[in-house]
Amino acid sequence: MGIGILFVVSAPSGAGKTSLVRELRAQVDGFSVSVSHTTRARRPAEIEGLDYFFISRETFEAMAADGAFLEYAKVFDNYYGTARKTVEAVLSTGNDAVLEIDWQGAKQIKNLIPDCQTLFILPPSREALSHRLHGRGQDNEETIARRMYDAIAEMSHYADYDYLIINDDFDKAVADMRNIVLACRLRTPVQSARHHRLIANLLG
Repeated sequence: MGIGILFVVSAPSGAGKTSLVRELRAQVDGFSVSVSHTTRARRPAEIEGLDYFFISRETFEAMAADGAFLEYAKVFDNYYGTARKTVEAVLSTGNDAVLEIDWQGAKQIKNLIPDCQTLFILPPSREALSHRLHGRGQDNEETIARRMYDAIAEMSHYADYDYLIINDDFDKAVADMRNIVLACRLRTPVQSARHHRLIANLLG
């Protein structure tokens, strides 16, 4: 792949991952969110090709069989996957890419792309997480209970990630993510690749 950095962001449902990544993109230039494919139904506010690529189960399974995904998983009875071409297209331009995926997908990506940078977002408490899930107004109590159960399982994998962010204060969490992105861009291997001509001239 190119010299762009791949950032992988995971969090339990309701921890604010999507809002944080959206604000990060507004504040930091030079990277794009890789849009995932999913078989779940599109929510009213979601836009095809911006939030997800919404496809049928049959299409998804055919793509998976063809090796089209870097990672995919079944979550809440629906498939989610990251298309290999989507990520490669971003990184090959030199821009960075950010994936919003669960721990299963993050593990698959880390095995395939060891240099990717992984971030996990935790809520400040279980009570805050429950409040956020109820505040969406999208799910019934049974679904929320299931999401809370799955959220606890998701959070148990936080230690597998390179960075941990607590989303208690939204602005501070965004600042933490921004600092991580900017610091990763200054790592010697990244800078060496991006400025190889300058370095060659300085040493030549």
